[in-house]
Amino acid sequence: MAKIPGKTETIENVAPATFDQSEGMEQVRTVAEQGLEQAREAILEFQSNAEITAKTIESTVEAAKAIRNEVPLKAIAALHANAEAAFNHFEALIAAKSPSEFFELQAAFLDRQIENSVEQAKSLQAAMLKAAEDVSKPIQDAYERALKELKAA
Repeated sequence: MAKIPGKTETIENVAPATFDQSEGMEQVRTVAEQGLEQAREAILEFQSNAEITAKTIESTVEAAKAIRNEVPLKAIAALHANAEAAFNHFEALIAAKSPSEFFELQAAFLDRQIENSVEQAKSLQAAMLKAAEDVSKPIQDAYERALKELKAA
């Protein structure tokens, strides 16, 4: 009989603890399988994220390729329109019959050119903004998707 200090009761017939090796091996095997499964899941998640990243980069490059000529083509079109307007204006000035007609043509041309320049600048600005949005959209979408996944986790 063993006595517990401070207690008046005694413990009788207590069998010593035994260790079952097969049960221990089963627990080790279970822990190892769980670790392996977690590793597989982590690798699959990493692979999935890598594929998403590759697709995002590919989408960004494709968007950049699609719009890379838009802004320069608009600028060239504006230059062409300005050169043609200047040539037509020069022809009109040569055909002017009086100094007053010459100055009227010149004033009207300058007004039209200012209006055209403002419209061309707006058009170029819109094209550049669209280009920036198109190129950054895949990255922004991937960022938002990652944020949602983080919040869900």
